[in-house]
Amino acid sequence: MDLLAELTDDPWSGVTPSVYETGRLVALAPWLTGHEARVRFLLDSQHPDGTWGGPGEYALVPTLSAVDALQGHPAARRGLQALRRLLSLPLKLPDTVAVELIVPALAERLGLRTPLDPRPLHALRRRPLPEKLWHTLEIFGPRPEVTSVGGIVAASPAATAVQLRGPRPGPGLDYLEAVQRRHRGPVPAGVPVPLFERTWIIVALKSAGLDVPDPMVEQIKAAFGREGAAGGPGLPADADDTATALHALALCDSPRSVEALLRYREARHFACFPHERTPSTSTNAHALQALGHDRQLEEWLRDMQEPEGFWRDKWHASPYYATACVTNALRGDEKAVDWVLRTQRHDGSWGRWEGTYEETAYAIRILSHSHRDVSKAVTRGAKFMQHWGDREHPPLWHDKDLYTPTRIVRAEGMAALHLACVVCR
Repeated sequence: MDLLAELTDDPWSGVTPSVYETGRLVALAPWLTGHEARVRFLLDSQHPDGTWGGPGEYALVPTLSAVDALQGHPAARRGLQALRRLLSLPLKLPDTVAVELIVPALAERLGLRTPLDPRPLHALRRRPLPEKLWHTLEIFGPRPEVTSVGGIVAASPAATAVQLRGPRPGPGLDYLEAVQRRHRGPVPAGVPVPLFERTWIIVALKSAGLDVPDPMVEQIKAAFGREGAAGGPGLPADADDTATALHALALCDSPRSVEALLRYREARHFACFPHERTPSTSTNAHALQALGHDRQLEEWLRDMQEPEGFWRDKWHASPYYATACVTNALRGDEKAVDWVLRTQRHDGSWGRWEGTYEETAYAIRILSHSHRDVSKAVTRGAKFMQHWGDREHPPLWHDKDLYTPTRIVRAEGMAALHLACVVCR
């Protein structure tokens, strides 16, 4: 299958560029090839209201990064005015990666005050940094305890550049040059993430009944260590990647022990990492799929359901993603089906802010578990997806800011359109 072949042939293109990460390279690594292109990317992606990034609360982190990177430029002055407006409002921060540390760190650089307590950030700067925070090394500076894998620090261009401390020849610089070259300057926040891409794609396709000719079983097995599997080089193992890799192997008729996953078990649910700030519904849904059955975990997931019928998650901005993950694990939920049917848009699509190809795919997946006749809604959704064409997929996934894993979105779309055919027979 061409989609899976791309993972080997081109490891850099499956994740969209990040305003936040690109801004950090502009500010902290102007010596890296492509600096002018990164500045142009930031200037071109500023919104008319002076912000960068996603809607509402999702604008704060990328706008802080871009303003700091472009200091002295008129765009930065407009961005600073926008930041002051944002910070004057009662703002609920999104649960993006290390947002509680990134916001005070960048606000401090810009002389801005935020409602967030900066003391945890200052305390972390005085002691060895936990491995799970290496992905955000750019807000701490180079550290002796931080190591790389093939020159890559925590799958992060900004973290790698900060630890490198300049254009020193070697694998770290080779990595940065390769990443910036793939997108002609701007960079994603997390790349490469081969295990994440492979396992999410395999699960999406095979769980919908599609054949996967080259499941890359040996590569997935090789990604396991004592603590489980990690999404990409330099990242710590975590429950989400471990659970999804286990599920992918089981779907490919090559199951392995779930012992590594059990390391992340809490009282009733699984934590992505030790000392996790907020739990993830999608991670726990993936854990349930890996385990096959777990009464306490099923009860925890049902307890996390919102009264309207959907679920929220820390790894994605859209409730359609979280709800699809949970209903996949629970093998359906009619309250979730009711919510999906109520929220379909006039053009047949679904979406949090606007109708999107990706969220419509998740909605069809949710409906496919229903025992009712949902063929009319599914048909309308499938037609919307078929007319999407080559339009870009809006960023909805959480890293340090929003991004799109384009290959995973394509796989979810293929799976949904196949399921639509099954539902509407």
